[in-house]
Amino acid sequence: MNSTGFVQVYTGNGKGKTTAAIGLAIRALGAGKKVMFLQFMKAKVYSEHSILPEISPNLTLQTIGKPFFVVKEGSMSPEEAAQWRDKAVFFPPGQPPQEYLEIIAGGMEKAREATTSGEYDLVVLDELNVALHFGLVSWEEVKSLIEKRAKGVEVVLTGRGATPELIETADLVTEMREVKHYYTQGIEARKGIEN
Repeated sequence: MNSTGFVQVYTGNGKGKTTAAIGLAIRALGAGKKVMFLQFMKAKVYSEHSILPEISPNLTLQTIGKPFFVVKEGSMSPEEAAQWRDKAVFFPPGQPPQEYLEIIAGGMEKAREATTSGEYDLVVLDELNVALHFGLVSWEEVKSLIEKRAKGVEVVLTGRGATPELIETADLVTEMREVKHYYTQGIEARKGIEN
C-alpha cells in the first residue's frame, strides 16, 4: 500500500470543485481514513453542513468564514461587480479587510494543526485557493503548510484562481472549466445543487 500523501488542487471557473472534494472525503471515509474538511471563505449556509457531520465520526468539518465574500476592486467587470455588490466586501488591491485577515489566520492555524498532527489522513482546504488569490494568506504560508505536513497526509486545496506557484507545487491539478451554465439565464443558486 502506498503511504505517500500527495497535494491535489481543484481550481477553475467551472462548478464542482467543492463537490469533488466532498466526494473524495466520502471515499476516504469509506476506506477507514480520518478526514479534516476546513472551509475557508464560507459560512455554514451550504446544504453539506446538514449531512456531513452525521456521516462518520472520522470526519471533522469546520467552517472559517463569513457570509459575505471578498473581492479586489478591479478584479471583476463592472457588470459582474454590480451583481455582487450586495453579496461581497470590495477592497482596494493590497488592502484586504483586517477582519478577514484575522479569520483566515485562525483557519491557517487549524490547517497547520490538522496537517502536522498525524491525526488525519486527508485534509481538505476548501476555498483556500481563493484566500491565496485575494492576498488573505501568503504563498509562503501555504507553501510551508504543504512542506511541513506529516508523512502520508493527502492535502486538497480547492477554489478558483489557483496561483502559478501552487499549480507548480501540486502533484495533481484539476481545472473545472465552465462550458455552459444556467446562471447565465438568471437562475440563482439552488438549494442542494449549488448551495
